[in-house]
Amino acid sequence: MANVVDKIEELVEPILAELNFELVDLQYQREQHGWVLRFFLDKDGGINLDECAAASREISSLLDVEDVIPTAFNLEVSSPGLERPLKKAKDFERFNGKPAKIKTDIAIDPDSSGKNRKTFLGTLSGVDGDEVLLQLKKGGAEIRIEIQQIEKANLIFEF
Repeated sequence: MANVVDKIEELVEPILAELNFELVDLQYQREQHGWVLRFFLDKDGGINLDECAAASREISSLLDVEDVIPTAFNLEVSSPGLERPLKKAKDFERFNGKPAKIKTDIAIDPDSSGKNRKTFLGTLSGVDGDEVLLQLKKGGAEIRIEIQQIEKANLIFEF
């Protein structure tokens, strides 16, 4: 299945670049009513419904021609939303100064508090090499988390 997702991403990236859209995430999974291919797109200033519809038409046409998915599927194209996932180093740089939640794959103690944990809340402070910098909400310490240790990260909406 990962191979199919890689092929789809490779095929679709040029079209999205032409439309000035960024592929934030791509999911291909079996759900209750069948297979779903889900694209989360964004651009500077955000993406609107008409742009999602235009991208959906382009993607659908390309996938019909290339026939890389062997089964019937539903295509969904949407915005990543306010709590957008952060996947690449450039995402952490782009959203410097924004509140985020980072979950690591193993428990770590980056602030030397003596407590290993997996979940960290704070404000993104950028990227240094292969590490994400995060100013912790609790205590205010700046910590470093290796990008390869991050299982899941996303912006969080705060009032």
